[in-house]
Amino acid sequence: MTTIPDIPAVTSRHRPPEDLSRFAWLSIAAAIATILLKTLAWHITGSVGLLSDAAESLVNLVAAIIALVALKVSIRPPDMNHQFGHSKAEYFSAGAEGMMIFIAAAVIVYSAVERFLYPRPIADAGVGLLVSVLASVINGAVAWVLLRNGRKRRSMTLIADGKHLLTDVWTSLGVLVGVGLVWLTGWQRLDPIVAFAVGINILVTGAKLVRQSGTALLDVSLPEEDNAAIRDFLAAHSNDHLTFHAVRTREAGYRQFLEFHMLVPGSWTVKQGHDVMEDLIDEILEEWPEMRVSGHLEPIEDPRSYEDIDV
Repeated sequence: MTTIPDIPAVTSRHRPPEDLSRFAWLSIAAAIATILLKTLAWHITGSVGLLSDAAESLVNLVAAIIALVALKVSIRPPDMNHQFGHSKAEYFSAGAEGMMIFIAAAVIVYSAVERFLYPRPIADAGVGLLVSVLASVINGAVAWVLLRNGRKRRSMTLIADGKHLLTDVWTSLGVLVGVGLVWLTGWQRLDPIVAFAVGINILVTGAKLVRQSGTALLDVSLPEEDNAAIRDFLAAHSNDHLTFHAVRTREAGYRQFLEFHMLVPGSWTVKQGHDVMEDLIDEILEEWPEMRVSGHLEPIEDPRSYEDIDV
């Protein structure tokens, strides 16, 4: 009778996921600060453009709170009901943010049309401009931090929040131009025209976020440059006795997944094939440390091994 040896203690090949919630807290703090500043500027000037800017900052706050929850959920370890982990939670954050942006854009466009039809003078524009400049500086700095760390850590939540804040910076600059032109020219309808443009810009941002999160939830593959690098890597390890097919990739939040079939001589023992597979996976993880790799051994002589070659 075959004796099953004791299983040695092992450690995971992968580092535990990093808690990125500190960046969400930074975004929350920035959103609160800019809401207060822009609301003050709107109260002083009565500018619908500044009101639209404040509304977008309110969306930023809600989105940052959702991002905080998503980042906390995404790093939970796999369990019986979520055996591949919870990293896709980040996509729900981006999708929810996109939907809120749609609502904010509708309010902004409605307010802009109303103010265009019934213009009212803007008072103390200089104060409003000064306050909005300060808010834009805050948003710009936080957006830079979020985008830099989101790309470095492959976090769609941070990237989405950073892009949203960066859009907020550009739209704020547009509002500043509108208020400044009204101040210089006295033509009150310039303010709602700029506010309308801000609303359309926000609408486009929301559409992009919804599309990106929806695509990601459908198990989109890695970017083509990554897929090409993986194919080249496997090709470099192929020879007359070792080849690969059914190579597939996908990403779920910060996690990346790679599956492939490795064809080896049928005369090899299970241990021989296993050793080659393990060495190969070790090399893959040296190049892509966050990759979750799954390999399947098949005999190279068996015609059935090629039935799934187009997978």
